[in-house]
Amino acid sequence: MRASMIPPALVAALVGYGSTIALLLSAAAALGATPVQTASWVFMICMAKAIGSAGLSAYARVPIVLAWSTPGAALIAASTGLTMAQGVAAFVAAGLMVAATGLIGPLGKLVARIPDAIAAAMLGGVLLPFCLKGAAAAQGQPQIVLPMIAVFLLVRLRNPALAVLAALGLGLALAFGAGFAHLPALSLPHPAPVFVRPAFGWDGMLGLALPLYLVTMASQNLPGFATLRSAGYTPPVRPALIGTGLLSAVSGLFCAHPISMAAITAAICLTEDTHPDRAQRWKVGLVYAGVWVCLAVFSPLILTLLTALPPDLMGALVALALLGPLMGALSGAYTPQTTRFAATVTLTVTASGVAVFGIGAAFWGLMAGLAVWGLESAAQKARA
Repeated sequence: MRASMIPPALVAALVGYGSTIALLLSAAAALGATPVQTASWVFMICMAKAIGSAGLSAYARVPIVLAWSTPGAALIAASTGLTMAQGVAAFVAAGLMVAATGLIGPLGKLVARIPDAIAAAMLGGVLLPFCLKGAAAAQGQPQIVLPMIAVFLLVRLRNPALAVLAALGLGLALAFGAGFAHLPALSLPHPAPVFVRPAFGWDGMLGLALPLYLVTMASQNLPGFATLRSAGYTPPVRPALIGTGLLSAVSGLFCAHPISMAAITAAICLTEDTHPDRAQRWKVGLVYAGVWVCLAVFSPLILTLLTALPPDLMGALVALALLGPLMGALSGAYTPQTTRFAATVTLTVTASGVAVFGIGAAFWGLMAGLAVWGLESAAQKARA
């Protein structure tokens, strides 16, 4: 094991954790999670990523870097009217659907028939409301948020992956240093997984589980596989889908939302700086897993610090973290000219936040977009 593997694994893990932990806390709040359940969520998702990264890397001899589903967390945070038990049921179901995609070929083909533009528009509709809150956060606490935005923009010019982490670091320094937040009493309690009995129902399955599965597949797993291919590796698609799906289903029983393949953070670990021998580079997955175990153990301490921060700071951090995914989603939604109107319908319905029959807006946005796309496709065939 080369020492050169430690810096990229450490940076990748810290970027993945620090840039989106605020969004995960927003997701937990949307489901009404207690502090104990939130701590279980963070601990179990960190451990699931560690086990999956180490296991898949050792099995396939490919550097597998896993992430939690950032768009999935945004989707959960945008949901309304669901309890933690319903959320757990959705997490388990979404994980099982990912595993089934790896086991059952026709299921993957069925999902692949959904136009990429409509799936991207659904994701864009989920992310857009969070990004819009960034301006309100800057207005509410400009002394902290405006310097964070400035640092974010400057760091992004050199290293986009570290931009949100740099903004978080400055936000912490300003909040505690200038007295906008007070340092709580720090201790290191033992992280304890909390089992929650899932409450299955159509509202949670259609409103959260199905969209959660789709955004995890479309915006996390597929780009993650593409990142491995671009680095010259053959991704273990079936084992990765089965492994991450089953790990997500198990950790979901303890409040954690699904894990998935990583793309941006994975690229950090795939360069020659990690290891000059491509055949040995898979070991970075083991180092990466070790970092996530450490983050899992210290997660109660980290959460204590983050929950003491002003709400505007956390809102701004979420907005900054989601600007990149929003840009990618909008690019994917509007690149194909033939599906632009259907994508626009999907985006607007999803972003509206409307819930019908207790089913969230992401599902209705997807259904509306598919209906418009089907109608336009039929009309085009009739004219031909």
